[in-house]
Amino acid sequence: MKTLRSYEKNIAKIGLFLFIVAFTSCNTLRRVEDDELLLTKNNIYVNSEKIKSEDIRSLVLQEPNSSLLGYPLRLNLYNLAKKDPDSSFQAWLYKKPKREQRLVNTLSQKQVNRLGESFLVKGYSDWLKKVGEPPSIIDTVQTKKSLERLSVYYGSKGYFNNSTSYEIDSTKKKKRAEINYTIALGKPFIVDSITRNISSEAIDSIYQLNEDKSFIENSKQFDLVDFNNERKRLSELFRNTGVYNFQESSIAYDILRDTARVNDDQKMNVKLNIGNLRKRGDTSITTSEYKVFRLDKINIYPDYSFNGDISTLKSVEYENYTIYYKDKLRYKPKALADAIFLEKDSLYRDIDKIRTYRRITNLNTFKYPNILFTEDSTQSKLATDIFLATRPKFSWAIDFDITHSNIRSLGIGFSTALISRNIFRGAETLSLSLGGTFGLLSDETSTENFFSEIGADVGITFPRIWFPFFNWKKIIPSYKLPQSRVSIGTSFQKNIGLDKQTFNTILGYNWATNTFNKNSVELLNIQFVNNLNPDRFYNVYQSTYNRLNDIAVDYADDPALEDFYVMPEGPDGPELIIPEGTTGFTNAILNVEVPSTPEDFEDVASIEERRIRLTENNLIFASNYTFNKTNRSGINDNSFYSFRFKIESAGALLSAISNVIEFDKNDNGDRTVFGVPFSQYIKTEFDYIKHWDLSRSNVLAFRSFFGIAIPYGNSNSVPFVRSYFGGGSNDNRAWFPYSLGPGSTDNINDFNEANMKIALNLEYRFPVFGNLKGAVFADAGNIWNVWDNVEAPAAVFEGFESLSEIALGTGMGLRYDFTYFVFRLDMGFKTYNPALLASERWFSQYNFRNAVFQIGINYPF
Repeated sequence: MKTLRSYEKNIAKIGLFLFIVAFTSCNTLRRVEDDELLLTKNNIYVNSEKIKSEDIRSLVLQEPNSSLLGYPLRLNLYNLAKKDPDSSFQAWLYKKPKREQRLVNTLSQKQVNRLGESFLVKGYSDWLKKVGEPPSIIDTVQTKKSLERLSVYYGSKGYFNNSTSYEIDSTKKKKRAEINYTIALGKPFIVDSITRNISSEAIDSIYQLNEDKSFIENSKQFDLVDFNNERKRLSELFRNTGVYNFQESSIAYDILRDTARVNDDQKMNVKLNIGNLRKRGDTSITTSEYKVFRLDKINIYPDYSFNGDISTLKSVEYENYTIYYKDKLRYKPKALADAIFLEKDSLYRDIDKIRTYRRITNLNTFKYPNILFTEDSTQSKLATDIFLATRPKFSWAIDFDITHSNIRSLGIGFSTALISRNIFRGAETLSLSLGGTFGLLSDETSTENFFSEIGADVGITFPRIWFPFFNWKKIIPSYKLPQSRVSIGTSFQKNIGLDKQTFNTILGYNWATNTFNKNSVELLNIQFVNNLNPDRFYNVYQSTYNRLNDIAVDYADDPALEDFYVMPEGPDGPELIIPEGTTGFTNAILNVEVPSTPEDFEDVASIEERRIRLTENNLIFASNYTFNKTNRSGINDNSFYSFRFKIESAGALLSAISNVIEFDKNDNGDRTVFGVPFSQYIKTEFDYIKHWDLSRSNVLAFRSFFGIAIPYGNSNSVPFVRSYFGGGSNDNRAWFPYSLGPGSTDNINDFNEANMKIALNLEYRFPVFGNLKGAVFADAGNIWNVWDNVEAPAAVFEGFESLSEIALGTGMGLRYDFTYFVFRLDMGFKTYNPALLASERWFSQYNFRNAVFQIGINYPF
């Protein structure tokens, strides 16, 4: 009987599936006429080989309708719209003789007219057409233009004699067709000789000295890319060897074939032509030879106003620069000179001008500069004027927000920041920030339901490497945009967690080797964390309290422990009093004041060790270095990679000092500074991201991360603020933050963390309609304890066999692009959960009941 019912259910499911397929198919062809064909696919064959390159496929003008996981969503949305909603409304309105009059009597003539323009009548169809996509009907005019584009492309690669054709294949499905583009390349043309015709003597001399670096070479197949690269190379070469006014349009090529060489007709001769400088006058165009220029007088106008009279300005000379100012010079001459890479009596170089633009802009004191060059009467010298318009001395911003969570019933936050520029007359920037959050807690059992958190930071940025007794300009010159940062900050919490106070100080440096490589060094990163209310530990970490209380229940009948419990009303058993009961019970077990099982003793010791670690004050005295590298050319570049490496060492300097100066020690033998044991560890991270632009805004994104922090010396664990956690909107999205791991443990603490992490993420992003994007993703990874004081086998990384504990989450999400930021909603499913029994790890929680929803801003990687 069960088999028959199962068979009937399967038949019903198959029938429903076939009905959906049939309905979808009919809706897809709804706007395709009998004499039209819906384009479903483009195929490009070059010398009988199918081409998959997106660069080449993008040359085809007409594309099939977009699809969402194989389903033409936008096409079907478009087809749902009424073809002529006005006519449909009119037909409905006059279908019954008295319908219009009844509506006029009930509403009014004006309202009836507006009804025809309403969203339900017309607006709905307009919206569907806007977010949808009209059917891609094959247009042979577009097809022929696509053939021409393909022919031109392969012609630019040297296949001048290529031949093209196309075929429309409509045999596979009704009213649907594919287009097959076929290109026969023929033999490529080869560069046989290169000659030159250069009008200006100076240009000819420079060219001969650098001819060996040419992209165009004898016996090399013709490629238009080489010619474009060579034109760009020559322009940069001339403009960086004194020819400040060289025009790229002066470069032209003649491609010649020797008709006498019949048997070798694939050879070509290339002639490079570089003409003279062309100047357009009021009535005519004149030409003159290009000249090599050296820089003469260099004038700097800080705080320049375009409405001012230059003749009234005062001036001062500094290192071959003349600085003009009004009333009072507000900048140190050295600060201005360090930002200028144009030097008197040197050859003009475009790179020096570009570096000057970048450096001045990077100072964050001036707006984009204006640099003008003026030729002298000898046409060999350039006078340089650098006009700088200052930014406002002060900038101030303020922000307010309102928050709500399961912990905070209401929170009102504010933040304000004040920026003061050029505080020491050397283009330094002072920043002051203050922020706070105040509100009510959700916990009605708390004696105080008001919370507050406030913080302040003071920072100064210097536009140079600031380090006493050492000249860093030879190692890190100014064109690498060096900066030094000094900051001091603090924050205070009240009725939040353990009422933490934090003090931090940073002395750091950063510089850019080039546009794509950046370096950052924090010589000092000092952080002091002071927990004012450690007795609230078990109130905050409820999971840890429940673990301890579950053990304590078995000892509630012991007379020596009876004062540590309270008996709540209802069926629940005795509960430990916080903090007197939790402290008393823990001490009784660990001091063997009452007998306990070895398992209970070990569990209580582990819980107490975690309590001490999370409630003790921390002093982190660290240094770190970070290297970032990317090849991303801009915000719209969807095919790039980025790599980040970081290494951090904490406590090494204090440990070295302790060998000279004796430090105090606590009861555990740890060396202390002002009564607080300093942390000692070494930490390193590797983060690699790669994006592939597949086609039509479809992007495949990959991320890999590995991080490890190893305690040593004065520490047997890593501070909580420097540890790793798993889960969250930017990590494994099938788990909430701090709920994954360590290892195969099952969310045993409120905030699960460890000192080693592996993360792998893969996400396919695609457009849905308009600014709405979709994504499917797979997130893998976990955290583990390694070489620290955690001994639980399920949490410790034991080698390659522990890789079987890498969790896998898969899911899908939606993103809405608001231009300035992206709002993201993801739904993750636990596909492989290492916390379960081995036989239940795969797909046992792959359902909506266990799904996790994550909200994020911008893309996760």
